[in-house]
Amino acid sequence: MSGPGFRRILLKFSGEILAREDGGGIDFAKLASYSKQIAEVKAMGTEIGLVIGGGNIIRGGQIAENGIDRVTADYMGMLATVINALAFQSALERIGVDTRVQTAIKMEQLAEPYIKRRAIRHLQKGRVVIFAGGTGNPYFTTDTAAALRAIEIEADVVMKGTKVDGVYDGDPMRDPKARRFDTLTYIDVLNRRLGVMDATAISLCMENKLPVVVFKLTGDNNLIRAVRGESVGTVVK
Repeated sequence: MSGPGFRRILLKFSGEILAREDGGGIDFAKLASYSKQIAEVKAMGTEIGLVIGGGNIIRGGQIAENGIDRVTADYMGMLATVINALAFQSALERIGVDTRVQTAIKMEQLAEPYIKRRAIRHLQKGRVVIFAGGTGNPYFTTDTAAALRAIEIEADVVMKGTKVDGVYDGDPMRDPKARRFDTLTYIDVLNRRLGVMDATAISLCMENKLPVVVFKLTGDNNLIRAVRGESVGTVVK
């Protein structure tokens, strides 16, 4: 196995990649599969931070549209990310990967509070660090949390694992003529309003010259190939 193309990465997974076929909850076979890929990347010598969304359990923006106060709805979404983080921690530790969960909202009985220096020390010791609870503030997405944590821990790249193999100029699920981009600039993403990450997240990455790789997580060894620096999706830089 060749060495990694990146020293330290921030993985961003949507909660939906964990969902069962009915669209909700946790598919534990998927959880085990993704955990195995993370373990293989760690074995390559790459330091790994992970931000996982909570959309398979609850989406703050959606429930806010149904009468729940927006701030309350966003905090409910943050709690959903903690559930997913604990599930990932358990799955990773089951296969021998030392893991820590840090939350943006204090809940000491479940996880450590997020502290930058402690997170970096865990990474240096070879632990996978899962950042839960978003940014700890309403009105911010887990994409923004991923960009923020990546910058704070001095990651080389944000790697966003999705259901599609990159960024398209349309919805590839609905439009067979949608064209996939190999590379994009941050300005392209913002001006064309492409669904890579939200504008705040992309702006943070642009200001800090942090590249983003969008790839299909479910492909054969795609995560490993992406970490090696192979072309498996769309690069935003």
